[in-house]
Amino acid sequence: MEAEDTPFRRSDARGEAYEMMKDLIETMADRPGFEATVHPLSGDRFEVGANDVKVLVALLLRRQRERRGITLAEAAERLQQKSRNAYARYEQGQAVPTIEKLEELLKAIAPDQQLVWRLAG
Repeated sequence: MEAEDTPFRRSDARGEAYEMMKDLIETMADRPGFEATVHPLSGDRFEVGANDVKVLVALLLRRQRERRGITLAEAAERLQQKSRNAYARYEQGQAVPTIEKLEELLKAIAPDQQLVWRLAG
């Protein structure tokens, strides 16, 4: 059977995988009206966007912190903050950090992780 005849070509499987990522992000965010988008790039790369940046950034920060087993208090300590509330505001989507601040936050909770940022314009 040739590739064109198979019921699930690689491009179909990728499209389904992107849709599954979109659904997962929206489920994890658990916010009414929140919609994620996943766009393929070259090779195995993709980009994620959303209709609400605060929610997407909050999810990113929370997941990176939780993956490493860091508490909110430990995150605040790594940022040399007296209170965990300042960091928690970003993680709860109450505030949106600048790109520079986001990099500082991520460096504190996930120093081994490298993410590539591209501003939509």
